[in-house]
Amino acid sequence: MAPSSNLPAQLIFLKLGGSLITDKSVPRTPRLEVLRRLAQEITEARGANPALRLLLGHGSGSFGHVPARQYGTRQGVHTPEQWRGFAEVWREANALNRLVVDGLYEAGLPVVSFPPSASVTARDGQVAAWDITPLRAALEAGLLPVVQGDVIFDIIRGGTILSTEEIFEHLARHLHPARLLLAGIESGVWKIHPPLSEFSGNLSVFDRFAAQNTQNSDMIYSEITPENLAEVLPALGGSQATDVTGGMGSKVVQMLALVQALPGLEVLIFSGLKPGLVREALLGGMEGTKLRV
Repeated sequence: MAPSSNLPAQLIFLKLGGSLITDKSVPRTPRLEVLRRLAQEITEARGANPALRLLLGHGSGSFGHVPARQYGTRQGVHTPEQWRGFAEVWREANALNRLVVDGLYEAGLPVVSFPPSASVTARDGQVAAWDITPLRAALEAGLLPVVQGDVIFDIIRGGTILSTEEIFEHLARHLHPARLLLAGIESGVWKIHPPLSEFSGNLSVFDRFAAQNTQNSDMIYSEITPENLAEVLPALGGSQATDVTGGMGSKVVQMLALVQALPGLEVLIFSGLKPGLVREALLGGMEGTKLRV
């Protein structure tokens, strides 16, 4: 059966950040309890809104980022040692993807993985070719397709890495989601950035900090637009853990450019730590920082 050209209107992209589903301070350390809770919230949201169509992405966290930095994979892959590193990054990213897919499946979700390394070709770090017909068909069939930050063969660099945001950016231009949700460990874009380096991956400490400070609306930007971006940029910090694809600053700039390119798209940066918040966001909730034009 050939896929139809019209996707359901309620298409949402959701990213589960690497810092949310892994402990980025300790290599190869998944947060399985967090992952199970998030999978249940996604199941509940789909049950509450059967018309919801969802594309899920996730970061590599403490799995892929460590060897990626060691081998400089994002910058290019040419030597035998770098190609061995390319394969190691793939293995690590795939190991985390397996945990994510298994967690979603155990929550009763009809999940199908679409690893970009198997289907995407890049040119100097940008998607050059990707047949998304199978992914589109999965969405139309009511399945839950999953993509991830992954290694990619690159016409110029030999190999590189594409982040989940870069993958979402390409897919959004073809699939036109209504909302793009980025769930991490931060409650939004902070005006005064919390000292993450002091927390050493301790989610309970970070969660208490966030709970105490997000009661003060002055701590979080409620909206970021092209008009206030210059004000926001100085407050944006990079990732406090190993992250080869950029921190909050690059994420905000990249996503703001996307909402400018796709009128009507909403982007929300929010915390997946707070129980129930992913479910609420999938059903239209707006707690966090909204990026809009």
